[in-house]
Amino acid sequence: MQLLDDHVVLITGSGSGLGLGIARHFREEGATLALFEYDERKVATLREEFGDDVLVVQGDVRSITDLTRCRDEIVGRFGRLTSIVGAQGIWDGNVRLADTPVERIDTLLDEVFSINVKGYVLTGRIFLDLLEAEGGAVVWTCSQAAFAADGGGVAYTASKGAIRALVNQMSFEFAPRVRVNAVAPTGIANSQLRGPAALDLQNSLQSDIPADAYRQQFEWLAPLQHMPSPEEYGPIYAFLASRHNTVMTGQTILADSGSLNRALISIPELLATMPGA
Repeated sequence: MQLLDDHVVLITGSGSGLGLGIARHFREEGATLALFEYDERKVATLREEFGDDVLVVQGDVRSITDLTRCRDEIVGRFGRLTSIVGAQGIWDGNVRLADTPVERIDTLLDEVFSINVKGYVLTGRIFLDLLEAEGGAVVWTCSQAAFAADGGGVAYTASKGAIRALVNQMSFEFAPRVRVNAVAPTGIANSQLRGPAALDLQNSLQSDIPADAYRQQFEWLAPLQHMPSPEEYGPIYAFLASRHNTVMTGQTILADSGSLNRALISIPELLATMPGA
């Protein structure tokens, strides 16, 4: 028996990076999938990879119309929905507030929060009745940036902190029928989060950071000394999305490879092993 047998799961932001890795893992665990993706090119790629057994819907998580259309297609195709995984997101390029033009702050915050936070709120509301009917689950994507500084700039960090608080509130409101949790990843190999148009970074990706240097720095810092692939986060999401989770709600799991459990007394020895030291 697979973990997600008899589960119908919607994954938003499923066209690349973390969302795609989760979708691939969920398929291996037996889930019936509905994949929601904004980018039309990625939609075509998803249909090619997953075939006719998977429902792929193009749309924007900021749009009530698109999400409602997705809901209608899920009901028409499967008749029910067990779980939702939210994997969409936008990064802010780790641009410091002092380096952000004042006249762009309004649009930057609106852009990042609308995707990273409002998209989750709208999704939760529009699909709530289906989840309640199934005694289902919601799993949002937070970030290590919600727990420690320097995981992004102020817009990204604040949006991920908001998701952490959103999990607390949604889990309270959706109980007892629906469980709401989140996963807070840190390093993700080949992350495809794009930057904001508000800072002219819409064509840049987190993966544009030199991969070898980023991997070396992360694996030096993290006690597990391993940069996870998107698929490796899949089992955590799968358990939280499954009916096997009967005890956890309102929790944000920090999946950081131990990177916040840093050395203190032995830091001089650790620094001596830093790449390039």
